[in-house]
Amino acid sequence: MLYRHNRVWLSSSGWQRACAAASPAHLSALQHWAANDWPLVVRRSESVLPADSLGLGLALPPDAQTGVKTRIPLTVTLNEITQHEPALAFSAVANAVPSAWQAAYVDLIHELDAAQLKLHVYGSLALQAITGLPYLTAKSDIDVLFSPHTHVQLQQGLQILQTYSQQLPLDGEIVFPSGRAVAWKEWANAANSSHKVMAKSMTTLNLMNVDDLLFGLEQQS
Repeated sequence: MLYRHNRVWLSSSGWQRACAAASPAHLSALQHWAANDWPLVVRRSESVLPADSLGLGLALPPDAQTGVKTRIPLTVTLNEITQHEPALAFSAVANAVPSAWQAAYVDLIHELDAAQLKLHVYGSLALQAITGLPYLTAKSDIDVLFSPHTHVQLQQGLQILQTYSQQLPLDGEIVFPSGRAVAWKEWANAANSSHKVMAKSMTTLNLMNVDDLLFGLEQQS
């Protein structure tokens, strides 16, 4: 099953079709991506796609002058996908972390290892680690994906994220067993109340009760 932020590699025919359908403004970027065999990223689709199709995205580094980030949406068929993997593991992007973040980031990796928690990274830091292109700026966040299986893991992970967010610009999402994702900061503010939180799935973005999302954790051993 493919979820948001998974990395996806296309076949040569998939790239050919993507380039043929691209606007002139995006063509060179797609060709560059294809030539380097860099992955695309699974995105939420605003409309229902055919069962054999998947929405992907390609995000370019921010423009050096304007800071504008160009995002190129694509739709591919499943038979054009040659490989797919989750977002990069937290430790896999360590070499791309700016020096100002390095010490705290390494400490965070050790803390996660000690708690036996596996977090992943998407967004600018992950893309810079994959491509070597200049995605990170002074305003960049570290976008994390945290997929707890139990209530204990959820509480441990939240505590660690809250602690290290005082030293690192941590952002990102908690992904619940249902596949729905909630911004971890929003969850931290709402989890002890009856508030609703904004939850994302592959096709929807809607408000959900905290208890409805927690119910999935109850089913995990």
